[in-house]
Amino acid sequence: MTIDAFLGFFVDNGVSIAVIVVLILLSAFFSGSETALTAASRARLHVLEVNGDERAGIVTHLIQRRDRLIGALLIGNNLVNILSSSIATSVLLRVFGATGVAYATLGMTVILVIFAEVLPKSWAISAPDRFALTVARPVRWVVLVIGPLSSLVNGIVRRLLSLFGISLSRETSMLTAHEELRGAVDFLHREGSFIKADRDRLGGVLDLGELEVSDIMIHRTSMRAINADEPPELAVRAVLESPYTRMPVWRGSSDNIIGVVHAKDLLRALAEPDAEPENIDIVKIAQKPWFVPDTTNLKDQLNAFLKRKMHFAIVVDEYGEMQGLVTLEDILEEIVGDIADEHDIAIQGVRTEADGSIVVDGSVPIRDLNRALDWSLPDEEATTVAGLVIHESRSIPEERQAFTFYGKRFIVMKRVKNRITRLRIRPAEDLPAGE
Repeated sequence: MTIDAFLGFFVDNGVSIAVIVVLILLSAFFSGSETALTAASRARLHVLEVNGDERAGIVTHLIQRRDRLIGALLIGNNLVNILSSSIATSVLLRVFGATGVAYATLGMTVILVIFAEVLPKSWAISAPDRFALTVARPVRWVVLVIGPLSSLVNGIVRRLLSLFGISLSRETSMLTAHEELRGAVDFLHREGSFIKADRDRLGGVLDLGELEVSDIMIHRTSMRAINADEPPELAVRAVLESPYTRMPVWRGSSDNIIGVVHAKDLLRALAEPDAEPENIDIVKIAQKPWFVPDTTNLKDQLNAFLKRKMHFAIVVDEYGEMQGLVTLEDILEEIVGDIADEHDIAIQGVRTEADGSIVVDGSVPIRDLNRALDWSLPDEEATTVAGLVIHESRSIPEERQAFTFYGKRFIVMKRVKNRITRLRIRPAEDLPAGE
């Protein structure tokens, strides 16, 4: 084709070429809008809407009817693509005859893929929120015009799918809101946007509704308590020497909790005129105990602590038997990690050996171990490390017995009666060949 013929082609078909260019731009608009509106962050849009951005409100309204929105954009996109291809085929047929169909098919495929699909969608996905706000108003008009047709198409699609037993109205998200937030937090941590401590804190908040009081309580075998039948001076000394501000008081049996004494109340009693330790009645000073079920989830227990303005509760099982105690600080530590002060006693429950193995007390909670070492041992069936070994071995192991599961080698170092009190843990891949 000579230059004159080439120029003549554009002169004779200028209107058609202009229409094709406009249609390609419209196709790019529909493609980019679909990508941006489906990828936009609803949380960011909500913040912008609250701050008065009208366009964010439009986008939020459009996304609420996602099926209608996508249907309208797809119908518009297909209409302009088909129309542009038809016009291009008509023009090239007049110029090249029958071979013009092949030229039109090949040319329009390349043009539409690059300029109407890949380019606008790549642009939109690089900044979905900004792109969505930019196209919000024109897309609203598109949905208003094509929306009724889109609803008709969606109705036909639902009817066809119902013939195969598929109901779109019953389709729900596979993830709960908490699971989506958890996934987002873990993803941001892997991407480097969140440090481990921030991830653990946010994860702790999300886990409160899934954990029960029994998962974090101080077991009765580890509780410090005061015997009301002992001489008063011994009880006073026990409270003053304790690192805790509150201690349960029992009588007759350690399971029979009759009160909770607060160190501040004891100090007030000792400050009274003529008050001596041997004259103090611990039972009168003690407050009435608060009993809570061991199946209460931490979210509800935290709210109960705040509502009652109390920090301490005795945990009982379904038969009313005491199982341990739980404090407000225990729940807060599930969120922020260990809270230590100058009066806390340092208990070395986890230590690293020279060979890289970890020596762990059997009573160490699995969640604390996972958080400290960034492990992922399951804590659904057991609360402590010893409980996990017993659950997985289906027995109470003897000393020096070893088990391998979840990528770790667990060796029982010490057992007292039926309790595993110390274990050694090392990665399974570190084991010598043949073990």
